Amino acid sequence: MDEVHEGICGTHIGGQSLTSKILRAGLRKKLEDSKGEWAKLIPQVLWSYNTTEQSSTKETPFRLVYGCDAMLPVKISLQSPRTKNINEGDDIQNRRTELDLVEENRNKSTLQQVATNRAIARKYNKKLKPRIFVEGNLVLRKVEDVRKPLGHGKLSANWEGPFQVCKVIGKGSYKIQTLDGTVLPNNWNIYSLKLYYS
Repeated sequence: MDEVHEGICGTHIGGQSLTSKILRAGLRKKLEDSKGEWAKLIPQVLWSYNTTEQSSTKETPFRLVYGCDAMLPVKISLQSPRTKNINEGDDIQNRRTELDLVEENRNKSTLQQVATNRAIARKYNKKLKPRIFVEGNLVLRKVEDVRKPLGHGKLSANWEGPFQVCKVIGKGSYKIQTLDGTVLPNNWNIYSLKLYYS
């Protein structure tokens, strides 16, 4: 814990981030120390997972299911302020309020997850360069493992051709033919083709 707290960026890390970082390093240390006996640690690992805030929803799975944060057994045995100052009447009312808000918290976390997924998709799509072929384009076809001849070594060509696109089927699927006009069987996905520059 000292190593995480006092490391290079120790003074620049927030409370939530520090807690998450410590929990992940606990998990990692436990699994590395246990080696082949990892099956015995499944309950502890599941507890850690269920009580750690997820980056996509900004909530713990435990809170999404039960409507309140989990209390560690250590806090119960050591009489933390949460257990010392308990009032039966107030506690029941607070619990009812939490249960009323569970659905709202779930909806908020669902929206948060959708927003996170959209941000990831936007970042991915910035790097994506769409390829579209039209009829008459000359293309090379990837040599798939199944179609490689027996003498095909690692220095052999990975692309064969050129072929000509004879029909655009749609959604990245094409019919291709040899240069003498023989149409190849099967449809070819755009991932197996690339533009041929003569």
